[in-house]
Amino acid sequence: MTASNGRWRRRRLARALAVALAVAGGALCVPNDANVASAAQKPATHTVVIDGVKYEPATLTVQQGDTVVWVNKDPFPHTVTVPGAFDSRSIAAGGSWRFMARKAGIYDYICTFHPNMKGTLKVE
Repeated sequence: MTASNGRWRRRRLARALAVALAVAGGALCVPNDANVASAAQKPATHTVVIDGVKYEPATLTVQQGDTVVWVNKDPFPHTVTVPGAFDSRSIAAGGSWRFMARKAGIYDYICTFHPNMKGTLKVE
């Protein structure tokens, strides 16, 4: 092995090592799309007001993991009920009920005390 051949090998090894370190360092600096998406989509809290014997808004679209709070501003109790999915039971006048939307789907809900009261929760 000649001296020039040894230098050539060392330079080649040094370049390969420099490229490998640059690629590894770049991978550490580039954000992962999943992390960016999860940071951008922090769970939110949404409010549905019960007033005048109706839900407002009547239709609400949320993301999985979001929380929905129904606030009863009527002077008498109401429920938020989807048989087999969720049931607030009686929400007293001035009270509220929280629900975390875990499963995607469309939930048409009613007040069991006032079946003409209807609302829709869309979970994406």
